[in-house]
Amino acid sequence: MKTPLYAIALSAALSSIAMAADFSGTLVDLTCTEQQHQQFQQEAQPLQPQAQPPQAQQPLDEKMQSCNATSATTAFAINVGGKMYRLDAAGNTKAATALRDRADRSTDPAKALTTPYTAKVSGTEKDGVITVENLEVP
Repeated sequence: MKTPLYAIALSAALSSIAMAADFSGTLVDLTCTEQQHQQFQQEAQPLQPQAQPPQAQQPLDEKMQSCNATSATTAFAINVGGKMYRLDAAGNTKAATALRDRADRSTDPAKALTTPYTAKVSGTEKDGVITVENLEVP
């Protein structure tokens, strides 16, 4: 009778360990990224002819660079190879603290950086949201 219980307990423990993972990528401002995504979708399917000529529009890569995380960012995501993962509330707090504590931040900490921060996040991902256990900004 005890053998099946041990097997179930071991299975449950191993499945929870298997779900934890490390994510390395670029730390971005989630609010800015969502706004840029909405704007991009609107530009991709305009309801009426565009008022601006195509050459006046900024390329998507340049727009996304303006969404680099800063010490003023409150909602974070991590871009891992083109896939965005949101951070949970605890992860947002850890990311904000890590950016504020960095010694190399500019004189204007709210200013977006030209070189994005890379981060290593350890946690469990579900439905595109990472429950953060540890976050490092090297």
